Amino acid sequence: MRIQSFITITLFAGIFCIIGCSKNDEITIIPSTTPVGATNNTTTTTNIDPYAAIKLSFGTNIDPTNLENYANQVKPAYIVKNNLGNNAITDKTATLGRVLFYDKNLSINNTISCASCHNQSFAFGDTAVVSAGVEGGLTIRHSMRLINTRFANEAKFFWNERAANLNIQTTMPIVDHLEMGFSGENGRGNINSLISKLSTINYYKELFKFTFGDSVFTENRIQNALASFVSSIQSFDSKYDIGRAQVNNDNQAFPNFTAQENQGKTLFITAPVFNGAGLRTTGGLGCNACHNAPEFDIDPNTLNNGIIGIANSANGIDITNTRAGTLRDITNATGAINTPMMHTGALRNLRAVINHYNTINLNPRNTNLDPRLRPAGNAQNLNITEVEIAAIVAFMQTLGGNNVYVNKKWSNPFL
Repeated sequence: MRIQSFITITLFAGIFCIIGCSKNDEITIIPSTTPVGATNNTTTTTNIDPYAAIKLSFGTNIDPTNLENYANQVKPAYIVKNNLGNNAITDKTATLGRVLFYDKNLSINNTISCASCHNQSFAFGDTAVVSAGVEGGLTIRHSMRLINTRFANEAKFFWNERAANLNIQTTMPIVDHLEMGFSGENGRGNINSLISKLSTINYYKELFKFTFGDSVFTENRIQNALASFVSSIQSFDSKYDIGRAQVNNDNQAFPNFTAQENQGKTLFITAPVFNGAGLRTTGGLGCNACHNAPEFDIDPNTLNNGIIGIANSANGIDITNTRAGTLRDITNATGAINTPMMHTGALRNLRAVINHYNTINLNPRNTNLDPRLRPAGNAQNLNITEVEIAAIVAFMQTLGGNNVYVNKKWSNPFL
């Protein structure tokens, strides 16, 4: 009996060694807690992080469990315009839009992103006259600043209003042959090629599922996310806003303004009075007729403003440009110009802009000139003095804020 037991134990020990022991291992027999004949139903669960690729790609720049506030930002009570329509901003869509906005994968050769032409440091505009695209391509117009696009009566986009709304606008540069290149021309892929490309990137798989509930990639979803992010970019912490919050309307003197800034504000808001020859005799400069305070957005009914050239062209003519960005943050808080102005990028300072409107040139080729610039059919002559120029420049410089240039939620998540 003893011999038999010894042989049995030795046999089991030999089997264990054959399975998992080296020749120098000691054998420890651990009794089973499962009764003989019973089944062990214990299973091992592996927790898979649904945001692993997001964390790997963006670190602390994006935290899906603690998103930046895009949907419920505070705006002043006197800001009443809103062109969002049915495209509501959510924290999730704007977060996805932020990644798309800064991702160079959205260009055909991974060199250009939306942010390449719309830089946060310059009120989401470009300091170049025209912007660089893929493979040496150049935009044909100056890149418009994207500040406060949501807070405007004008719902159309681009200088010539060729996009009916912001959603449509967002993918038009992507499919432009010169800009981001997914044109479907000359052997290049189209928007469907981009969709296929993005669907292979792990952080987009997670972000789309996080945002929409599944990882289905469509152009409409890309548009929705980009529009949500762009619409969230707002600037309401300027010297103008501090003053406007202390009064009932723009016609009152702002207590935080200098006398010169208040004079400039009055000149901006007050309509001019012209004689029969189109010469201003009294009143202000009437800027507010086209750039309505307090949003300072463009009046949707404006026609061409007298700038009819084409960027970097000596003789070209283009009279279709009737839209403009807000005048907010045309300078930063220090008064420095953010980007060149007008669709040609030809005007480099506020004095040049004022001089343009001071004496309008009635070019016979411009059949689309706004009637407000040709009173009684005559070329506008505002007859501006040097004191008035200094005042209007001082006022325009009060429209620049601070937060929009540095806020993390509008910054590059890849850095």
